[in-house]
Amino acid sequence: MNNRTSWVDNLRSFVTVLVVAHHSSLAYTTFAWFDKTAYIRSTHPVVDAARSRGLDIFEDFNDVFFMSLMFLISGIFVFRSLQNKGTGKFIRDRFYRLFVPFLIGVTVLMLLAYYPPYYIAHGKHDVLAYVADFFTVEAWPVGPPWFIWVLFVFNLIVAALFPLLQQVVERWSQWLAGRQQQPGKLLLYWFLFSWILYVPMVLLIDAGKWTGIGPFDFQVSRVLLYFGYFFLGMLIGVRGLGRSIFADGSAFVRYWWCWALAALGVYAFLKGSEAPLTAMMARQELSLMQATLIYRSVWILSCTLSGVAFLTIFKSLMNRSSAWWQSLSANAYGIYLVHYIFVLWCQYLLLDVPLTAWPKFLITFVFSWLLSWGVTAIARKNSIIGKYL
Repeated sequence: MNNRTSWVDNLRSFVTVLVVAHHSSLAYTTFAWFDKTAYIRSTHPVVDAARSRGLDIFEDFNDVFFMSLMFLISGIFVFRSLQNKGTGKFIRDRFYRLFVPFLIGVTVLMLLAYYPPYYIAHGKHDVLAYVADFFTVEAWPVGPPWFIWVLFVFNLIVAALFPLLQQVVERWSQWLAGRQQQPGKLLLYWFLFSWILYVPMVLLIDAGKWTGIGPFDFQVSRVLLYFGYFFLGMLIGVRGLGRSIFADGSAFVRYWWCWALAALGVYAFLKGSEAPLTAMMARQELSLMQATLIYRSVWILSCTLSGVAFLTIFKSLMNRSSAWWQSLSANAYGIYLVHYIFVLWCQYLLLDVPLTAWPKFLITFVFSWLLSWGVTAIARKNSIIGKYL
């Protein structure tokens, strides 16, 4: 693991841990609610009476940017992989690396994960009834593995179009790399790119709408944004990270502290704008579409700045490795796949424990993270499992 790419591995690992923390917080937000008739319609499969507005902010801040960033990171090495392996071998590798773990995740792993909400809703232990409910009433809930099947489809699309797009992508990558000494312009282009992919969609489709067949579920309003960030990651990686906008000496990277401050400021403005926009709609000074346009424009600016901030911070400050980071990076994929089991069971076991929201959140997060890490490290010692993880 060399210095040129260690920061990407570290960032990918960090965001994976952030996903565990995000899911650990969802039982304790003030807006959480549970639907006993179909727990899949709940805000989260396990909902605790202990709540915290601080966890509302933590959860929402993550939600604005971290999955877009995950898709961008996933795209960085795609172009070179396609060049080295060819389309056929690339798709075959992606099938084993992504689609097979997805199938195991949405059957075996999610069946283990979702038993607590079934028991909360029905108050009885009946494994056969639970399995029937899982595949019928709950319509085969996908859980966190939704990211994996969507990423697999993105890889297929890029691989299929690779012969047609290769030269165009190389030119666009060269143009993008040429903006590394123009940080203001690059940020503006990044924001406009994100705005075009997201805001028109969210004006037409409810921001929270998910759709799909069985476990093949995805968030409709964000699908273009996610694919765009995956493609942007591919553009960044075409020439190698050492010759990209994240090259040593890049002015774009040098301003990491500016992007970090701006990300915090814009997110604070985003949260502060909610009440005034609601009040203006109530007074009929703004229509719903106008308020949505304003709010979602600020939302996508927050997404842009947070993603840029984390990328440049890790390039500037976390461009080193250690045994600890290497282990976390090697096991990050497995942590993502299995963590939901520990999150939901831990939240369930803490329901009647007389603690406030933050201690319960921290217990859930730490135990879920470390147990997922340990289980993955042990499982990867098996030659067959290790091949997929």
